[in-house]
Amino acid sequence: MSACGCDEIDCDTGSALMPIEDALSLLLKKAEPISDTETLPLSEAQGRILAENLVSTINVPPHDNSAMDGYAVRSADFSDLTEKSLPVSQRIPAGKMGDTLKPNTVARIFTGAPIPAGADAVVMQEVCTPDGDNIKISGPIPVGKNLRKAGEDIQAGAKILTAGTPLKPQSIGLAASVGISKMRVYKRLRVGIFFTGDELREPEEQLEPGQIYNSNRHTMRGMLKNLNCEVVDFGTVEDTLEATKAAMLKAANETDLVMTSGGVSVGEEDYIRLALEELGQLDMWRINIKPGKPLAFGKIGKTSFLGMPGNPVSVFATFCIFARPFILKKQGAKTTQPNTYKVPANFEWSKPGKRHEYVRARVDPDPDGRAVISLYPNQGSGVLTSTSWANGLAFIPANTTVELEDMIDFIPFSELSVY
Repeated sequence: MSACGCDEIDCDTGSALMPIEDALSLLLKKAEPISDTETLPLSEAQGRILAENLVSTINVPPHDNSAMDGYAVRSADFSDLTEKSLPVSQRIPAGKMGDTLKPNTVARIFTGAPIPAGADAVVMQEVCTPDGDNIKISGPIPVGKNLRKAGEDIQAGAKILTAGTPLKPQSIGLAASVGISKMRVYKRLRVGIFFTGDELREPEEQLEPGQIYNSNRHTMRGMLKNLNCEVVDFGTVEDTLEATKAAMLKAANETDLVMTSGGVSVGEEDYIRLALEELGQLDMWRINIKPGKPLAFGKIGKTSFLGMPGNPVSVFATFCIFARPFILKKQGAKTTQPNTYKVPANFEWSKPGKRHEYVRARVDPDPDGRAVISLYPNQGSGVLTSTSWANGLAFIPANTTVELEDMIDFIPFSELSVY
């Protein structure tokens, strides 16, 4: 419990901390999807959000075809347990249509080749025996053996992809399999970013005493690009209220979403929140989460604004938990939340925190081959090393202890990255 007797109160400000669920609900409610679309060839559509349902006009496969290399037969010719030696009447490679199969003959056929009329089964070549110009095959042979039926995968008129689907490589391949060459997708979200802090320098610059490199700029750019956003970088802004307001207005006028890092806490030189309140509206500020309590959300005119914390790990974690679903919703995606898995803990958490915590963790096999969660030893919000070492985030609720083997929630980074 906090000194004021309530875990939901931020003792720095005396204000209530918003529950994670309420913050997510607010963000998704306010995330108005962009409506502009464009039509792209398949080669350029990967990672975009589909803007229309896709329907197949053909069957896949278009014909009954062979599931393996072997011999197409008439099952009626092999109705008993006897072995027969029958002539090979034709050879049918993939992409060629064979002639009608005559009774008491077989056709040499290859994987994917159309089944000739009259045939109703395929016998794999490994169980067939050459006999001069004939082939010996034993019966009985069930109807449909080793056949792939026309439309078995996709039937003409079937919906193959739904509007709001992020287009993965397999989605592109699926569209190609039914002859679709172009897709209508939502336009990319244009995200303007800028950073506050007179101490910030770029990696190519020489550091002076008191200065640090701006890792947040590159983390945010990378995560936005992973979500297929168009990033407009307005650089680092001087730590004054007027400079912050000017940058905020410029970014809001040129983009669909403005994101910043730093300047959202309660320090005397934290101007982001103040600038947002003067220029627009502040809908959300402090979240019951660690790392990343200070998270500002609101609007500047019609443009959404997300003010991320300044600590490197806080930026990373709040982007994963809050910014990512907000951005996906604005892009037109129907599914915005990652899958969470229950995994046994390979650690103890004996000092429960006052806020819900997303800790940097790894799932690896233990000596018995079981998947277990281990934690990075230093969970400080400035320890960016932890995000590179980890392969996911483990969730530990407020006021909760964890013992060895307890089942806890784990979100793999593979669920948090792009499509």
